[in-house]
Amino acid sequence: MISQQFALIFLGVLFTLSTELHASRQRYVTCGSVIKLINTDHRVRLHSHDVKYGTGSGQQSVTGTEIQEDVNSYWAVKAASGQVCPRGEAIKCGHKIRLEHSSTNKNLHSHHFSSPLSGHQEISAYGDNGEGDVGDNWELICSGEFWERDDSVMLKHVDTDQYLAATGRTFGRPINGQMEIAGLHSTSGAVHWQAMEGIYLHASENIKSHYQPHHEL
Repeated sequence: MISQQFALIFLGVLFTLSTELHASRQRYVTCGSVIKLINTDHRVRLHSHDVKYGTGSGQQSVTGTEIQEDVNSYWAVKAASGQVCPRGEAIKCGHKIRLEHSSTNKNLHSHHFSSPLSGHQEISAYGDNGEGDVGDNWELICSGEFWERDDSVMLKHVDTDQYLAATGRTFGRPINGQMEIAGLHSTSGAVHWQAMEGIYLHASENIKSHYQPHHEL
């Protein structure tokens, strides 16, 4: 059986073979898309891996990586807990979503624990097979009607009103050089993110039952 990690590597190869014509056909981030998110201030991609925090919750750590090709930086975009988001439907600004880590099937999560380096709010990956709790819900904040791929957006944690951010502080072993990701109460920090590489489902008016790759911007 082909491992999930091998499948993700194969997806990366598909990105390099795709054309700009195909990439330009999908303007929006849509439900069911599998994407990478880059912090626009620190230029690190939102990342996770099967490494647990040694403090705080002890849950799976979430970091930022400068390595573009890392397969552990893919996240599936899906509806908030108890809600429905049809595959391929463009996501409206102000809607609540979850992000499921593609390699470990845990959701981007936050709660009232301190982050290990800066003492802000801890961000973790939580749950089993894509199911966690209401601490996995994030409000999408953007300027237009829908989440466009070129937009700079913010993700606000629904339960605690903290914004997903990169702190600029880096870890030592065993995740040497990766950046701390934390929740901030203010939008004055590095809280802006942009969709990058990924598999983008067609928006509902153009659904073709297949994926659209997205080139690096």
